[in-house]
Amino acid sequence: MGVPLIARSLGAGEREKAEHALTSGMVLTAVNGMTVTLAGLLFLPQIVSGLGADADTFAYTAQYTETLLRSEGSVRYAVAGMLCGTAANVVLDPLFIFGFGMQVRGAAIATVLGNAVSTGVSLLLYARGKTLLQPHWKYRVPTKEVLGEIFYVGVPASLETLLTTAAYIVNNNLAAHYSALHVTATGLAQKIMTLGTYVYQGFASGTQPLMGYNYGAKNYRRMLSVLRAGLLIVSGTELCIMAVYAVFAPQLIGIFTQTPAVIALGSRALRTVMWILPFVGAVSMSRMSFQAMGKPLSAFVITLVRQLFLYVPLLLILDRCFGFSGMLWAQPVTEAVMTVFAVRLLVRTIRGAMREAESA
Repeated sequence: MGVPLIARSLGAGEREKAEHALTSGMVLTAVNGMTVTLAGLLFLPQIVSGLGADADTFAYTAQYTETLLRSEGSVRYAVAGMLCGTAANVVLDPLFIFGFGMQVRGAAIATVLGNAVSTGVSLLLYARGKTLLQPHWKYRVPTKEVLGEIFYVGVPASLETLLTTAAYIVNNNLAAHYSALHVTATGLAQKIMTLGTYVYQGFASGTQPLMGYNYGAKNYRRMLSVLRAGLLIVSGTELCIMAVYAVFAPQLIGIFTQTPAVIALGSRALRTVMWILPFVGAVSMSRMSFQAMGKPLSAFVITLVRQLFLYVPLLLILDRCFGFSGMLWAQPVTEAVMTVFAVRLLVRTIRGAMREAESA
């Protein structure tokens, strides 16, 4: 909430508006967190596997405060909060799961505490005045303009999340038609793919404030330079991770299971879905750049085409034609096509803004 608005306001030299968006965003996030918690508690029996809302609530707050720090360019402090939370989660997971014998509940508690640490560190940096912007009590009530801009970006972003979740549900249901073994194997492959996911999400989040700042400052040539550099760095990094997955797939799957059949099937799944890595960073970077520019509908179009018009149909078609292998290849094919679509859409938008500025 408010992150793209903060970056654009800083780029346009509107510091007061940026601090208003910062404070209002924090208040709205707290309200949203409590609402999610209450809804989760009320409908807990209907939530699959008792996921609960508490862990998600802390996660939303932690991600938001970290992203706020990134929005003003404080990458060092954003990373500090993220690393502290991740480290706490890594340490507490085995402690609660095995040490206290709490199993799945222990993992959930560890996640809550890890995100709480991350949130606390991020908020502490604000409290100690280590950041460029500071929240102010007088800005706690959002103006109509700030509220409108926050929701203008936030609502499409929420719809993007719903579409992505729906696509994964379709994927899981297709895997379940084969066997529980297939579900476990694909689940482990996706879990290991999380490392690559963190990398491209990190780069996309890192370029978002730069794109928003330069868009607010009308420095469109700099935006194209940031985009080119970001694409080269994220693609190169992901190719290195992809090479590790290709070579050590059985060993990586073997960390989580000793069953030979699961290791064989999981390795096959990992060596297929890893082909998203050279492409997915460009798609994510383009989508978040549109959000930073205050063009959430363009970002939503990317997700709509990606999930609804490409991924889900390809899942169904390739699964029917080629079985389990076809289902696995649906995502890499989708990301390859979407890279061309998303990057061209973004470059065309930036160049269009550049032409308008030059003719004004």
